[in-house]
Amino acid sequence: MKNQTFKSLSLAVATVVAFSGCNGLGKLVKNADKITYKVTPDPMQMHGDSVGVSISGTYPAKIFPKKATVTVTPYIKYAGGEKALKPVVLVGEKSDAKGQKISNSKGGSFNYTSDKVAYMPEMKVATLELRATGAVKSKSKDLPAKKVADGTIITPLLVRNDEKPLMAKDNFQKTIPRSISASMYFVINQSQVRATELKSDEMKAFKDFITKGTAKNYAFKPMNISAYASPDGELAINSHLAEDRAKETVKSLMDWADDKLNPKDKKDKTVNFAPGTAKEYYNTVTTAEDWDGFKKAMEASSLKDKDLILRVLSMYPDGPTRQKEIKNLAKTWVEVADKILPRLRRSVLTLNADENSRTDAQITAALTASPDSLSVEEMLYGATLTNDLNTKLSIYKTAEAKYGQDWRCANNVGYIYIMQNKLNDAEAEFKKADGLSANNPIVKNNLGICARWKGDRKAAMDLYKSATAAGTEPTYNMGIIEIQNGNYAAAVSDFGTNQTFNMALATLLNGNNEGAMATIDNSPTKEDAISFYLKAVASARQGKAEGVVNNLRTAIQKDGSLKAMAKDDAEFIKFRDNADFKGMTN
Repeated sequence: MKNQTFKSLSLAVATVVAFSGCNGLGKLVKNADKITYKVTPDPMQMHGDSVGVSISGTYPAKIFPKKATVTVTPYIKYAGGEKALKPVVLVGEKSDAKGQKISNSKGGSFNYTSDKVAYMPEMKVATLELRATGAVKSKSKDLPAKKVADGTIITPLLVRNDEKPLMAKDNFQKTIPRSISASMYFVINQSQVRATELKSDEMKAFKDFITKGTAKNYAFKPMNISAYASPDGELAINSHLAEDRAKETVKSLMDWADDKLNPKDKKDKTVNFAPGTAKEYYNTVTTAEDWDGFKKAMEASSLKDKDLILRVLSMYPDGPTRQKEIKNLAKTWVEVADKILPRLRRSVLTLNADENSRTDAQITAALTASPDSLSVEEMLYGATLTNDLNTKLSIYKTAEAKYGQDWRCANNVGYIYIMQNKLNDAEAEFKKADGLSANNPIVKNNLGICARWKGDRKAAMDLYKSATAAGTEPTYNMGIIEIQNGNYAAAVSDFGTNQTFNMALATLLNGNNEGAMATIDNSPTKEDAISFYLKAVASARQGKAEGVVNNLRTAIQKDGSLKAMAKDDAEFIKFRDNADFKGMTN
């Protein structure tokens, strides 16, 4: 009986062994260590907020069961959890299941690209592990789990918030050009300046300009006088007439300046205007036959034969013929002589001057003592005379209180808040400016910065795209978003010629380590700790241990918090056994 029991047990064991040998799973498990894997990238990398990998695997001959289905699932393991990626299914050459075929006799390879999973901070220190289960019909076996990669590189997170906000510019002018013109009219064939002309409204305004300008310390330029004769009569007579009208005009102005602006009565408060009494102060130009003025006057008139006269002017270039043809239109000539020609017998006075604005010192003093006395342009300009952000903010707030409808005031208050990292306050001011000046590219750029800082990259990109008319700043700001989105070539393009940390970062992420190093060395932040840290990363990617150690040492000396950061940084995985690296990070 005992022998019979022993025989039965032996037969059962033999049956199990035989079955196991038939389905081949045991052999697969036993030879699992002969399966090779290559992971790209290794270490894993965060790319556009996500982590994903590509895996290729090779099975040697004679180990993959002909009828088996093997499901391989990658897991990202990290402290406190793990994340499964989508599986890949491999099938034997005689399996009816769907999947990548692996030959038993020759072995075979497979390729796999994972889905992307959202990066979590816990994934910075992680491993990629493959877990496989083989199955033949209802039988299955788990292969030993295998670590195939480390991770995760998170270098894109080094991106700096160095967006370029835009300040609204003032229109302040240290010298303001001023100008006035007036005309004096003459009787036909005469050059005397009539008293009534000196008292005309035009001349009153002209003289008032001089008097007030002198009081404001205008820097007057030589006066220009253009004297004309109407295009009727003989050319020689008209030439002398125009010249005489110019001389008489100068004389009357010199007499007026001497009498009214430089009075002998010292008690008179009228200010000095000495240049007006000097003949050299006047530039004269004469026109004997003012055909250009005649043409303009005709075009603006409502004369019945206006078109006919204009046709005569275009057909005949010489004055005598023109006069003859126009005078042949008897009735029309009467109207011309009455309504057109008198306004051409004139001298035109033009005076240009530069008004000197308040000096920088005067504006600075007024900002404290009497800000209400300043124009909005003076206030906005005054803010540029200091480098202190709080002082600038106070000036812009004062300007906003007085000139609340000028979008520039609110925008510039928001600009200072951005510089002070006061996001909510800045956004409120930019929205106010946007309401005052819709679709203003400067404001849209600044609102884009607020949107990105609040995490809405899509809204920020849309705002930047609507702001490109403001200059290169919105495009630079787009580059920061492209780094975050994983579009490194686009980021390099957006940053243009800017030699900044972010440009160096984008260059490195785009595969140009030497270019990244050169950009850092030419950047205004080249002495910052984070700049040396990035150079250490570039050295690591080049396999240069000395560069890693030297740059990392300087970075840690400048900022001790980078020590812990470097210790866990997957960029330095290959250097963790380096004695100098250990000494700095442990």
